Amino acid sequence: MRFFRRRRVERERPRPAEDVDLDSLLALVADSRGFACSFAADGSALTLSGSKDLPKDLVVRLTGLRREAARRTRDDWPMLVSEHLTHAVEVAGEPLDACDLAQVRPLLRTQVRLADDLEADRVVGRHLSADLIELLTVGYGGAVRPVRPVRPEEAGCWPIPAGQALDLALRNARDDERLSAARADLDGVAVWRLTGPTASAAAHLRHLGDYLPVPDDGVLVALPRAGTLVVHPVEGIGVVRAIERLRLHAQWEAGEHADGLSSQVYWWRGGRLTLIKADLVAQDGQTRLVVAPPPEFARLLAAIAARPPR
Repeated sequence: MRFFRRRRVERERPRPAEDVDLDSLLALVADSRGFACSFAADGSALTLSGSKDLPKDLVVRLTGLRREAARRTRDDWPMLVSEHLTHAVEVAGEPLDACDLAQVRPLLRTQVRLADDLEADRVVGRHLSADLIELLTVGYGGAVRPVRPVRPEEAGCWPIPAGQALDLALRNARDDERLSAARADLDGVAVWRLTGPTASAAAHLRHLGDYLPVPDDGVLVALPRAGTLVVHPVEGIGVVRAIERLRLHAQWEAGEHADGLSSQVYWWRGGRLTLIKADLVAQDGQTRLVVAPPPEFARLLAAIAARPPR
């Protein structure tokens, strides 16, 4: 007796309601801009066509957009979709696709920006200190495409998490870029000035030992410009004066240049950057510097003051 196994006919699984709704919004926005559109069967991409703005059909990846939409309220979806399609059209002529990690992997770098300057921006990054954010950037070099922040929808297409991508960008910066290091004097305070050709200089904080001796108590760091680090080793009570000189220098240099970054002073130790908040306060016709060190640094200063002189 022969038995015949019945072949199961698998029914096509219904797509999640969120995906269907997002597709409807994508089609609506595309139509409003004069595009005809068609979706890939698995919903991973959208093809735009039929507009004079596009010389040929444009395939827009949607994996990252869907992930970003899942993190947002539906009220944010119109903005997300509009920005995503606008950006896709703007970069349609570029030779590389930022959604393809294999293509852009060697071009990933980091750039430090003030957190207050990024409140309305959607970027991929993490806090380097309380007031500084380390952004993930991609650059195409030359006149083809300047360095720009990676968009969350682009990184959302990659097979690795954002934190791993940032670590990869840091390794790229270290391996491909070498800072120039020179000794300098800030009104009696000895410092090291480290400069690089790109905005990724802060990536080298993790490897300061490649450029100068780093004591166990760490170093003071100013980041007045995106491509510059000014460093003073924490080795004695003279660090108090160093904070003042670094703060004044950082304020001057940051204000003098278009790529000015921070006027503050930071403490780098154990792979962590800590803000040493110092403000210029006008009082009784005089301007003085008021320093508010974090508790851990204040304890270090007390310990340094109690050490016997060498």
